[in-house]
Amino acid sequence: MFSKQDRAHDLQTSQVDVPVFIRVCLCHRVANGSTQPISNMSSMRVALLAMLPILLVDAQSMAASIQCLPGQAAALLQLKRSFDATVGDYFAAFRSWVAGTDCCHWDGVRCGGDDGRAITFLDLRGHQLQADVLDTALFSLTSLEYLDISSNDFSASKLPATGFELLAELTHLDISDDNFAGQLSEPSLDTLLANLTNLQELRLGMVDMSSNGARWCDAIARFSPKLQIISMPYCSLSGPICRSFSALKSLVVIELHYNYLSGPIPEFLADLSNLSGLQLSNNNFEGWFPPIVFQHKKLRGIDLSKNFGISGNLPNFSADSNLQSISVSNTNFSGTIPSSIINLKSLKELALGASGFSGVLPSSIGKLKSLDLLEVSGLQLVGSIPSWISNLTSLNVLKFFHCGLSGPVPSSIVYLTKLTDLALYNCHFSGEIATLVSNLTQLETLLLHSNNFVGTVELASFSKLQNMSVLNLSNNKLVVIDGENSSSAASYSSISFLRLSSCSISSFPNILRHLPEITSLDLSYNQIRGAIPQWVWKTSGYFSLLNLSHNKFTSTGSDPLLPLNIEFFDLSFNKIEGVIPIPQKGSITLDYSNNQFSSMPLNFSTYLKKTIIFKASKNNLSGNIPPLICDGIKSLQLIDLSNNYLTGIIPSCLMEDASALQVLSLKENNLTGELPDNIKEGCALSALDFSGNLIQGKLPRSLVACRNLEILDIGNNQISDSFPCWMSKLPQLQVLVLKSNRFIGQMDISYTGDANNCQFTKLRIADIASNNFSGMLPEEWFKMLKSMMTSSDNGTSVMESRYYHGQTYQFTAALTYKGNDITISKILTSLVLIDVSNNDFHGSIPSSIGELALLHGLNMSRNMLTGPIPTQFGNLNNLESLDLSSNKLSNEIPEKLASLNFLATLNLSYNMLAGRIPQSSHFSTFSNASFEGNIGLCGAPLSKQCSYRSEPNIMPHASKKDPIDVLLFLFTGLGFGVCFGITILVIWGSNKRNQQA
Repeated sequence: MFSKQDRAHDLQTSQVDVPVFIRVCLCHRVANGSTQPISNMSSMRVALLAMLPILLVDAQSMAASIQCLPGQAAALLQLKRSFDATVGDYFAAFRSWVAGTDCCHWDGVRCGGDDGRAITFLDLRGHQLQADVLDTALFSLTSLEYLDISSNDFSASKLPATGFELLAELTHLDISDDNFAGQLSEPSLDTLLANLTNLQELRLGMVDMSSNGARWCDAIARFSPKLQIISMPYCSLSGPICRSFSALKSLVVIELHYNYLSGPIPEFLADLSNLSGLQLSNNNFEGWFPPIVFQHKKLRGIDLSKNFGISGNLPNFSADSNLQSISVSNTNFSGTIPSSIINLKSLKELALGASGFSGVLPSSIGKLKSLDLLEVSGLQLVGSIPSWISNLTSLNVLKFFHCGLSGPVPSSIVYLTKLTDLALYNCHFSGEIATLVSNLTQLETLLLHSNNFVGTVELASFSKLQNMSVLNLSNNKLVVIDGENSSSAASYSSISFLRLSSCSISSFPNILRHLPEITSLDLSYNQIRGAIPQWVWKTSGYFSLLNLSHNKFTSTGSDPLLPLNIEFFDLSFNKIEGVIPIPQKGSITLDYSNNQFSSMPLNFSTYLKKTIIFKASKNNLSGNIPPLICDGIKSLQLIDLSNNYLTGIIPSCLMEDASALQVLSLKENNLTGELPDNIKEGCALSALDFSGNLIQGKLPRSLVACRNLEILDIGNNQISDSFPCWMSKLPQLQVLVLKSNRFIGQMDISYTGDANNCQFTKLRIADIASNNFSGMLPEEWFKMLKSMMTSSDNGTSVMESRYYHGQTYQFTAALTYKGNDITISKILTSLVLIDVSNNDFHGSIPSSIGELALLHGLNMSRNMLTGPIPTQFGNLNNLESLDLSSNKLSNEIPEKLASLNFLATLNLSYNMLAGRIPQSSHFSTFSNASFEGNIGLCGAPLSKQCSYRSEPNIMPHASKKDPIDVLLFLFTGLGFGVCFGITILVIWGSNKRNQQA
């Protein structure tokens, strides 16, 4: 399959009139004007020299006769002037574009047509040219057949809505990677393609077509029936591949990777008889992949990687297959890898990185001598790395990851001398790795993390690998040391990515002094003590990542203003004291949590202009939060200063100007004053945690501007307010914690006259404990908690925020659960809790609580509630914790409570309950403490036995009559008398006890 460059070169090749050239060279004129063949080489040279002036004149006259059309030359010069002459390869691109010369011979330009003067070819690709817009002069070149302006920069301008329809002769169009902004909507896509019925190649990579929905492919199929190549990566395409694509019978290459396409991959792709390349990676396709596509006779490459919803098996491959590349990595493919893979004689890349593969790797793979890349995973694969691997001597890339393989790496792997990338991670490999280091001298990338490798590794030994740039030895059983000559200036200059997490390192590796190219360093989870050496801050002027967390550092060994740029800087979980260090040249993530820092440098916010995440929780920071932090608020998305000793008021900008800030945690400090109450529209806050402070006043009503707010925790403060029904206007609110404040009054759910104005549509955790609420709990309010009735997710996800480069921040909440005060570090989106304890609520318990089927915990203790426990509580099948203690509840314990099999914590103590405690194997696990203080209760586990006449509370599935009662009735009814019956029963009971003993 020819590349785009090959085709471009063919089109640029000049057409030579071979017969005329031969006639000129092999003949000479005689006196009478006729021609005769030249008989020898000497005579030929004489003739050619004699003819040279004539040839030059003829060439000039020919050139003059085929000059390009003047109007088109002017259009090209206008296009040239639209680009910035100081950016990119401007002069290289336009060196020959000089007014007055024939534009048919300008670089990147070719002419054709009936008279050879019309511009049919324009190629400006890859020159990094920059213009404010795409100049409309381009659209006057209506004779264009080939247009490629890809990989330039049009300054985030919009792709022209009209103009392309004028280029009706186009067979090749490439406007990919041109930094066009905005979306190409369906009408514009129709306009773009409406007259391009001759298109054979369409490349629109990185053109945003998200507004087209699932209609994009219908437009392409309708207007471009001759398409052979369609390339649309990074176009934000969505929806399925539509059925109309099946009409594009000429398709040879389909490239739709890095989009949001979904649905099944259609089987009709196998019917496209010319299909040779299918690139569908990094989408959201799902369902069973039709194996017949693999068996397409002309298919050379297929890439389905990173479509996690696709499942399937590899088929039996036939000997007439032309496949050169297969990738199903990061899919849900499963089953065994067929031995028929040996039939793929032309295979160069085999990427089978799907965790569902099982069984034994077929030895037939070892006979694919042309393989350049082999990538395998499979959690159920068995055995070790097979010895036949050494047969694949052409391999450049070998990857075994996320697999069930174990054992040592075979020594024969050293025969793979062409290896540049070796990745053996997240498996169960063991043994030592010294052989790899000493023999595979071409390695550029070595990933061995998350295995069971053992032994001592000397970093100095990697000086033998002159091409090494990426090294990861993390999370093994290795002991990594500097080794001999680590202080010498040995050549390690190419290493830029070094991960040594959990490598039992006890001192800062001296070898790092000799890595001037290092940009990513991870030394986390080691035992490095003392100060960070000063030379670390001078090794490199830039780190994409510097992770020194989970060590025993006590000092940064430097001035607090570090003279470098560190994008991701993590010093958390150390013992560092003093002033927080700040990279002067900027950072994206700064994590200083769990240290002993006491202050921040003056004007520190000056260096937060690019910072997105700033965490300094669990330190010794004191004093006021500097108002200067507001200077950096425009970029900050997360601020965590919790668990310190901060005092004073909260700077108003942290809430009032929160157009970027999503998470603000200031919990467990000594902050005072009132919360800012001038929050502007556009508030981006999703989580606010001010718990454990001394904040007073009321909740700011302007919080309703924070439409994305999911969590509000204001517990353990001194807030004086009423129940905030107005917060039901926050459509995303899921967690509301108001406990341990000074809230007062009744839960008035109709304060504006709107019966539904207190309807919290997504609330899952409501904690209003330990306040001064009073009155009755409204029956109607619990009926409005619809999110506690039916599940909207799979119950496995965690409440968190996601940030740049996949970083996450997991929300926490301090709650009373199962009788204990705990901090939940990972709030599952399935967790449903209500706590109204320690208030002054009275009246009966609303029976509507029994409709909250998802409820895991309910605490209504220490109120003045009266009446019975609602029998509807027996419907709470997910209930794990129930605390109704210290109220004035009466009547019997509902029998159905004993059927709640998930109930682990039960406290009904100190009420006025009476009757027999329901008997079940589950209820028998609760201690006396669950029922004490109810003088009317009897039966296990209490020592108080129920009287004979007591009506027992018994589980519905238990026997309705005691066997003893039944026998006594029978004996009496048959006339034996009560005394005889009792005697028989005593003997029977004694024998039964003896048998059990």
